[in-house]
Amino acid sequence: MVPDVSTGSDSRGLIVYLFGPGRRDEHTDPHIVAAWDMAGAPDPGRDPAATYSQLAKRLDHHADLRTRELGGKKPPQHVWHCPVRTAPGDRYLTDAEWAEVARRVVHAAGIAPEGDEMACRWIAVRHADDHIHIMATTVRADGRRPRTHRDGQRAQAECRKIEAEFGLRRLKSGDLTAPRTPTGAERAKAERQGQTVTARQWLRERAYAVAAAVSSEADYFTVLQSLSIKVKTRLGPETGAVIGYSLAAPGDTNAAGEPIWYGGSKLAPDLSINRLRERLPDQEVADRPQYAADPAEPWRHATTAIHTAHSVLDSGDDAAAQGYLAAYGDALYNIASATTSPHRAELRAAAKAFNRARRSAIRADHQGATALRKAAKELAYASSEPGGLAIALLLATVHLARAAAKWHEQRGHEQQAAAAEEAFRHLQAGYQQAAPPVLADLARRAPRAATARRFEQDVRVALPDHADPAWAALTTALAHAETAGHTPRRLLAEVGSKRELDSAEHPAEVLNWRITAQPNKRAQAARGRRTISGASSVAATLHPPATSPMAMRPEERGRHR
Repeated sequence: MVPDVSTGSDSRGLIVYLFGPGRRDEHTDPHIVAAWDMAGAPDPGRDPAATYSQLAKRLDHHADLRTRELGGKKPPQHVWHCPVRTAPGDRYLTDAEWAEVARRVVHAAGIAPEGDEMACRWIAVRHADDHIHIMATTVRADGRRPRTHRDGQRAQAECRKIEAEFGLRRLKSGDLTAPRTPTGAERAKAERQGQTVTARQWLRERAYAVAAAVSSEADYFTVLQSLSIKVKTRLGPETGAVIGYSLAAPGDTNAAGEPIWYGGSKLAPDLSINRLRERLPDQEVADRPQYAADPAEPWRHATTAIHTAHSVLDSGDDAAAQGYLAAYGDALYNIASATTSPHRAELRAAAKAFNRARRSAIRADHQGATALRKAAKELAYASSEPGGLAIALLLATVHLARAAAKWHEQRGHEQQAAAAEEAFRHLQAGYQQAAPPVLADLARRAPRAATARRFEQDVRVALPDHADPAWAALTTALAHAETAGHTPRRLLAEVGSKRELDSAEHPAEVLNWRITAQPNKRAQAARGRRTISGASSVAATLHPPATSPMAMRPEERGRHR
């Protein structure tokens, strides 16, 4: 059961909507199911003689008195509105049950505490099977304003109790860190235009994707504009510095043809200018991504950083863990953007799902997660997708998503835990699509029998509890590692000591990707003996060419590699 509190200033306009046909003729039999005084509230849905103006006047009675006291100035935002909706699949509620829901919600929200004869006037209108609209004017009979601090959160808490008592679907409790949901008007507009998401949702996804890829505030605004998104900044009166910003989707206008703006914090709490600055400090040119020597390095860096994030979740430092989860959310966007394979759709879905898990009431320490965030940004500029190493990174993201779900669950973050679990399912599905062809290719390139037998012995010595030498793909990975300068037995002992192996369904598969993610020691030694100039790489990063990922829409990056 979902309540959605908002405020306004037009009583009659809201009444016209509630008792009217709806924007798409979806309102059927609108009528009052509960009110401050059922005998005194005119019901245009049941009484042909009752008018919208009569009902508005009765509701606004105390507000009008207060207006005269204030010399003709009406109290601001004096109309309180709260739709309450059951979840899909819930049973039908009678009018009497909805009336009880309404009375409990206005009591919990502070609009009309039970037994308070001076409380605000309110009505609850039902015009569909699955929801009601509660409307109130927020001036009490004694002229005071009601105590509605945290009214939405208190209404949510009461709905959780109602769900349990009424046998309805139990929804996850929030903590005021969720982004604003699209309004009914926004959803209706998207439907009329044939869009699957609203402008608010579209902007939110692109803002997250851009913030994940760029390294500075200036780049953030520049890339958004390159995607045809309108940007409006708000400057401080004294300093002239940016203190806020708003975005407008291309073609999204009001009746007057003006852009419809959404402030960053209205898209999501962590997209406000202050929250962005915490994780988008302007970096020196030397810190910009440079990895021309080895295109596989961004993938290897990201894999290592994600393994580190897993350890931080177990450290007991909640602020650092929350910072790593935010950086992990960025990494998911950039991994999806850098991937050209068919499982890219699952990666995008995982990034979108994880947005709810990247923030909670715990204030994030973003400084500790600098390595993961930097590794994630390197992927935004990656020029190739190394098969085996990309799968190793994907498997690391699978394990971290599951760990994030458990971390949130242990702290009572119900919505975040559910979001991380959803991301885990998408990542797991992506891994199951991507891994089999690469594993089959490794198996086809297995080393000679004598070499394979030597590796079998290494596995038995280093990992006696996880020996699976019959799997040809693992012997191929060990052969490549040996060629790259690693000692197989020592490497097996090192990668086998890390987490997930005991609980893994296929330990040899996990070992394979861990070995694949190891650096090429011989190549590193060779690069260390020569000087590599990074000037051209820096210039490309600061001024990306038209065909670079930074100059394209996030969904177009893969087609231009």
